[in-house]
Amino acid sequence: MLALALLLAPAPEVVPLWDGKAPHAVGDSAADHPTLTVFRAEKPNGAAVVICPGGGYGFLADDHEGKQAAEFLNGLGVTAFVLKYRIVGKDRPGPLHPAPLAHAQRAVRLVRARAKDYGVDPKRVGIMGFSAGGHLASSAGTHFDAGLTTGDAIDKESSRPDFLVLAYPVISLRDGVTHGGSRTNLLGAKPDPKLVEDLSNDERVTKETPPTFLFHTHVDTAVVPENAVRFYLACKKAGVPAELHVYEKGRHGVGLGRDPKWTGGETATAGWPDRLAEWLKARGLLDAKK
Repeated sequence: MLALALLLAPAPEVVPLWDGKAPHAVGDSAADHPTLTVFRAEKPNGAAVVICPGGGYGFLADDHEGKQAAEFLNGLGVTAFVLKYRIVGKDRPGPLHPAPLAHAQRAVRLVRARAKDYGVDPKRVGIMGFSAGGHLASSAGTHFDAGLTTGDAIDKESSRPDFLVLAYPVISLRDGVTHGGSRTNLLGAKPDPKLVEDLSNDERVTKETPPTFLFHTHVDTAVVPENAVRFYLACKKAGVPAELHVYEKGRHGVGLGRDPKWTGGETATAGWPDRLAEWLKARGLLDAKK
């Protein structure tokens, strides 16, 4: 019966971030039309999260770092929005910047602008990112504005997320810490040092950075845990509420840590979504909408 119910369930709504051509588009392929896929909670509490799947800015791991994460959040009463942002490809070479950041900022604005339609609280709109998607989410959390004076009504909304959830994130673009493939796809093979500095997001944390939950593993060699640690310490220094969990075991890209396809059978990280739920609850983000 459950399988039948899943088959009969309506497909999630896919919403374009812009009507017509998106800023920074290089063509008119599907990749040049960023979207949000809306996953509505059965019993929404008003909280919302934009999810940025990882993939090194070269692909989107939008199942275990997108759909599965959205369904987990739905179970907490959170309305989730999986972001399809610009990535490199044969017909759209890098460098990508500033397109992905523009897409993440627009996604936060769009959810706020349509908060009533989605049944969410515009003051409880967070952003979540995995791996390179964590870099994008942390970029949105350190590069934001209170609204634009140009553009449409959506652009007049603030792009500042109310909270961040960063799972094994790329944070720094500095040599020795960054994930090289992500940096190359985002900024090119010989990046401008000023952009490397500006998008090393631990160096952009201020007291205005949103409260942050971070998860990483000690043995991650693809994206070293120093990334999450640097962001946590920057939050601590700036007085930003933050919580960091570093698990001894667990390879890179485990998603929720519960799917053997991505964990390799290792169960050490299976509890991190529960720690996230506890953090969200403790901050009042799961309270029923008034």
